[in-house]
Amino acid sequence: MRLPSQRHLFDLPEGLVWLNCAYMSPQSRTVGDAGREAIERKASPWRVRPEDFFAESEALRRLFATLVEADAEGVALIPSVSYGMAVVAANVPVQVGQRLLVLADEFPSNVYPWRELAQRSGGQVVTVRRPRDGDWTQALLAELDERTALVAVPHVHWTDGGLVDLERVGARAREVGAVLAVDGTQSVGALPLSVARVRPDFLVTAGYKWLMGPYSQGYLYVAPRWRDGRPLEHNWLTRGGSEDFARLVDYRDDFQPGARRFDVGERSNFVLVPMALAALRQVLAWGVEDIQTTLRVLTERVARGAREMRLEVAEEHLRGGHLVGIKRSGGYGAEVASRLAARQVFVSVRGDSLRVSPHLYNSEADVDRLLEELDALV
Repeated sequence: MRLPSQRHLFDLPEGLVWLNCAYMSPQSRTVGDAGREAIERKASPWRVRPEDFFAESEALRRLFATLVEADAEGVALIPSVSYGMAVVAANVPVQVGQRLLVLADEFPSNVYPWRELAQRSGGQVVTVRRPRDGDWTQALLAELDERTALVAVPHVHWTDGGLVDLERVGARAREVGAVLAVDGTQSVGALPLSVARVRPDFLVTAGYKWLMGPYSQGYLYVAPRWRDGRPLEHNWLTRGGSEDFARLVDYRDDFQPGARRFDVGERSNFVLVPMALAALRQVLAWGVEDIQTTLRVLTERVARGAREMRLEVAEEHLRGGHLVGIKRSGGYGAEVASRLAARQVFVSVRGDSLRVSPHLYNSEADVDRLLEELDALV
């Protein structure tokens, strides 16, 4: 179902066109209200009860699990994608000569951990070249063989929305004994992703883009076979019996169940967690499939207009419907985005693409405004 405009839920100035959700989502009024209320509560610490260190973060864990069709026991609360990928790198065994697959032009937080892992293990980072036909899935499958220890890929490429068929890649990874680590930052919340169907070993996502939440609140899903692994840090909240504040001096070696051992310290953040809860509730209320259906109409309008300007856009079946990259020979300089911003139209230049990423606060009129301004510049 195509959703009606949700602009009334956001504080967006009249005349401003924000087609840049892949950079950062604006906060809805509800999320902002939750943050202000949380700040007021933190100003009065006598209102923060011991059980509050657990109840809200557990609710957040359950909401994220619902969103990706996972079990809540497999969800850890983390501050960033780099933190989540560091957990993966600390737990995945790599032998000398084994390969770690990444995509060309991948986001740095999904590259640097594997370079470090390869350096200390004797493995080799192999970069899958950008396919000329735009089919990332086939390019990945062609490289994914018995030499592979790890496949670290996004659901859609962050620069232009190029789509990876995670179910096919996951099936092949299991067949050859490779670990699948997915960066869902540019898809979770806007494009359906089912842990039950993809069966990744790890799924990491930031929460401030398509999940509409605050900065520094992210999520890590860990498959059952990895849940007894080694956490990056050792904090009191993740240990057994931490609910009993009076007995924290009775140090314990056991952890809280499931993936909670991988939670970041101070995961109960009394400002960010209430904001993230409000954001996930809104995303679930809209429905991810309906979000994708609605945004695909807008990105297809972008694609048609761009092609009329003789610019290049990937075919619809090769990209996510919520994010589209417009390419041209020679690429773009940062000044193109700056000149559009001066006209109150906001997009990003990423790699050789002008990246356009609408959300439910956008309309077809916003797309037409972008195309008009872009035509004048290009």
